[in-house]
Amino acid sequence: MVFIILVYDVEQKRVAKVLKVARKCLFWLQNSVLEGHLSGSQFIKLKHELKSVIDENKDSIIFYIFDRRQLYKEFIGVVKAYPTRYL
Repeated sequence: MVFIILVYDVEQKRVAKVLKVARKCLFWLQNSVLEGHLSGSQFIKLKHELKSVIDENKDSIIFYIFDRRQLYKEFIGVVKAYPTRYL
């Protein structure tokens, strides 16, 4: 199990679809932000479902993945910035 924070920036017409998919396994915190614990298979399924509802040429989803040792970051779609450091 890993702890995931999902942040998304998608066109208005896809916001409800992205939120519906993400809320199947994550908890909504505020606009465009969800969090929760997922197994590896749940995370793979979530990414697959999200890819089916977004436009990867226009939309952006960032996953912050926390395991017991490290923070990882994964993107789907447009990468708008490449930070060099984490908190």
